[in-house]
Amino acid sequence: MKIVIKHEINGRIRFSMPKRRFSYEEADRLQYYLLSLDGVEKATVYERSADAVVVYKGSRQELLAKVCSFDADAEEVKALVPENTGRELMASYKEKLITKVILHYGCNFFLPTPIRRIKAWIMAVKFIYRGLVSLIKNKKLEVSVLDATAITVSLLTGDYQTASSVMFLLGVGDLLEEWTHKKSVDDLARSMALKSDRVWLKKDGVEVQVPISQVAPGDEISVRVGSVIPLDGTVVSGEAMVNQATLTGEGIPVEKKEGAYVYAGTVIEEGDIVLKVEKASGATRYEKIIKMIEESEQLKSGVESRAEHLADRLVPYTLGGTILAYLITRNVTKALSVLMVDFSCALKLSMPVTVLSAMRECQDNHLTVKGGKFLEAIADADTIVFDKTGTLTMATPKVVDVVTFSGNDKDEMLRIAACLEEHYPHSIANAVVAEAANKGLEHNEMHSKVEYVVAHGIASDIDGQKVVIGSWHFVMEDEQCVIPEGEQDKLDGISKQYSRLFLAIGGRLSAVICLEDPLRPEAPDVIKKLHEVGFKNIVMMTGDSKHIAKRVAKDVGVDSYYAEVLPEEKAGFIQQEKAKGHTVVMIGDGINDSPALSEADCGIAISEGAQLARQIADVMISEDDLYKLITLKELSGLLMKRIHFNYRFVVGFNLGLIALGLLGTITPATSATLHNGSTIALGLHSMTNLKRDAEREELK
Repeated sequence: MKIVIKHEINGRIRFSMPKRRFSYEEADRLQYYLLSLDGVEKATVYERSADAVVVYKGSRQELLAKVCSFDADAEEVKALVPENTGRELMASYKEKLITKVILHYGCNFFLPTPIRRIKAWIMAVKFIYRGLVSLIKNKKLEVSVLDATAITVSLLTGDYQTASSVMFLLGVGDLLEEWTHKKSVDDLARSMALKSDRVWLKKDGVEVQVPISQVAPGDEISVRVGSVIPLDGTVVSGEAMVNQATLTGEGIPVEKKEGAYVYAGTVIEEGDIVLKVEKASGATRYEKIIKMIEESEQLKSGVESRAEHLADRLVPYTLGGTILAYLITRNVTKALSVLMVDFSCALKLSMPVTVLSAMRECQDNHLTVKGGKFLEAIADADTIVFDKTGTLTMATPKVVDVVTFSGNDKDEMLRIAACLEEHYPHSIANAVVAEAANKGLEHNEMHSKVEYVVAHGIASDIDGQKVVIGSWHFVMEDEQCVIPEGEQDKLDGISKQYSRLFLAIGGRLSAVICLEDPLRPEAPDVIKKLHEVGFKNIVMMTGDSKHIAKRVAKDVGVDSYYAEVLPEEKAGFIQQEKAKGHTVVMIGDGINDSPALSEADCGIAISEGAQLARQIADVMISEDDLYKLITLKELSGLLMKRIHFNYRFVVGFNLGLIALGLLGTITPATSATLHNGSTIALGLHSMTNLKRDAEREELK
């Protein structure tokens, strides 16, 4: 394929394809193809002109060669594009807005006065109907009543220009609010959409891991505790407690037995199942999430809900003020000036737009926030609780040694450990599997059914012998395994600076896998900055040993730490802190962090963590970078700052308009135009990035 280079500077190139314009699908395919190329940092595709802009590092020749080899119909290119990208949504609302503006001003310019007046009455029917429904049917004085009254009075007094302007600005406001809401919900749903790349397929009695694209209806797949169910299907064996909150909003897990139907995107909290796949594509997943978000009250922050209630409560005062102005002045024009000014309109538009735009900005910063109230909680939070492994430490610990007992072979013990651990991926399990892969150790399925015990370990059978792997408490105390005679000294000699994974076969300790879990390089600086941005109590809680916990706590600089704690103890600590009046944020990445994530005012999961933790959490950091916590706190604070500014602006500006109207300085038409114009301007300002505005203020 030939391309035409339109503009180029070092590291940035703009080119066009040999087409007049792209379809939405073609534009998406090219954009995601470009983003998949090595060295490409940013790519934007314009469907109207069939142009693309690419910011890149590396070889220009290699990039151009790959661009020229682009094939929009290739299956591997189609596979890169998510189920929904939002491109068509954005384009449709841009067209609606442009069309509305052109029609309004075009009609004012070209249509004769009588036609314009008829058009104004026709347009007014919709607003008057809304007001009557609110007043008569719902028996409420809401914003719609105020709008209907202002429009009707303007028309009856012959002020068609004011009525037309009010209806136009109200229409633009409704469109902008709907656009921003749908875009924010769309972005959020897309980020929450299922990302299960590989599944365990049951084939000829053996489980094999395959790409999800290879699974067809009728196939059977295994799904275990802590995993997201990747496809819709029917349970054919096993039983599990399934968390369906992402689809139904239910907080309590639902029991699923043989014959029960399970849905893609739900999470297994307990148990294991084998399901027969019904829908291989999972195509309805995106729509289900959209519906859940739109119906969920989680989207509304406390300030947003208060703004809506305040907006409706202000309507009677505006109507009362209008009547009072007329009684005092006996001047319809001055009374109309008060009526045209509505505090509630700006509040109702700006607050939801502000919150949803903040959520969108979080998404742009690789932070998925599932509801506005969680941003408010983060802004108010004074206590933050960290899990250690995979959160303050690297998500990829490394195996540094395998200490064997009873003469067992190191590689064989590592092979067995990797065979078990690959079924329940978390940071330590990933390290064991990675070390086996580095040594070229193949570990085909050699065991029977695998059982996972939350926060303890894994149990199975190999050649008729029970095999367990996990913590000291699980292997040596719960399972009552023994240390081979004469090898206590070998066990005592293992350095306590390492995390240890115990493997026992047939009731006897067979190996201890020593792992080193280095600190995240940014962790100490992040903890310091979290103190600076307002957190007064930073706590680390871990199931690891006291020796390791003490070292990590000292190195990162937390205020306090707790070692060898169970999942329910983490959740209990958060309950105690909340009871003392603290607002608590919890950050974790494992299955054992799920109770604490649920208990916190805001639970935050790390991108590489367990699927259960990511689904339960209120916020997910989709980039492996703890500095995103600082960004999250800053955005939350800026959101609250903007909300308070909006309150002050609405009250101050509209009081000024009322005063000018009563003095006769401005006409009702001017009052309406300024009021509705300021409402639109405030709504547009609320759509802008919080950080960009803050940076501008700093430069002043």
